[in-house]
Amino acid sequence: MQLIDGKKVSGTIKERVAARVQELQSKTGKVPGLAVVLVGEDPASAIYVRNKNKICEQMGFQSFTHNLPADTGESQLLALVDELNRDPAVDGILVQLPLPQQINSQRILEAIDPAKDVDGFHPVNVGHLAGGHKTLVPCTPAGIIEMLDYYKIDIEGKHAVILGRSNIVGKPMAFLLLQRNATVTICHSRTRDLKTMARSADILVAAIGRPGFVTADMVQKGAVVIDVGINRVDGKLVGDVAFDAVAKLAAYITPVPGGVGPMTIAMLMQNTVTAHERIHNL
Repeated sequence: MQLIDGKKVSGTIKERVAARVQELQSKTGKVPGLAVVLVGEDPASAIYVRNKNKICEQMGFQSFTHNLPADTGESQLLALVDELNRDPAVDGILVQLPLPQQINSQRILEAIDPAKDVDGFHPVNVGHLAGGHKTLVPCTPAGIIEMLDYYKIDIEGKHAVILGRSNIVGKPMAFLLLQRNATVTICHSRTRDLKTMARSADILVAAIGRPGFVTADMVQKGAVVIDVGINRVDGKLVGDVAFDAVAKLAAYITPVPGGVGPMTIAMLMQNTVTAHERIHNL
């Protein structure tokens, strides 16, 4: 069994991004700018935003943070998004989800300029991804593809099974794997005989949000197991995969923490550089 080390892979991506930022600065005098909007006081989101700001500084980006109170109205948030869309210093806009109940998240995501949508959630970017065109891709699935490539894990012709059909991971993951010529099955809570489906996977991606859901009897020997789950159990972070039991069968497996997590922020930085290059025709 080989452990897929997300910290190591994300480190190489960050080095690549930082080098590109230096190159852009020396050529154009400009650096990519990322604006992060946080509404309310969700502690996990606040930590995530702090980490993003720290990494922005390390990469040589400009970082803009907008912390809004929990009772912010939808029209106020839309006005801020409009302002960021028009700000030439901002190449990437990220509105931290979840948003408070009084705000329609979809309306906010659709208001972001697709060229600055570094989360890859705008319907225009989702459509480009579905059509197999170059676009800004959701960070977590993009990071998973980078990990598979780093470890030279062959995707073509393999049966990939994705547990979970979210717009953030499950669906975009399916499109990216299809682009790489995998045969893809998406499973969810209504799937019949989920166990048999999962066991047929050469590449199994668990993004279901239930701690220890994937057990050893759901994994074929020699499978590649990617655990996207981040669940807190008794103060510890655990994934969707029962790691110890499944690791005995898997050829490759991601740990939690230290697997997919670090890749998400690294790919956000990569997307921001890509957005900057496209906006400025570089």
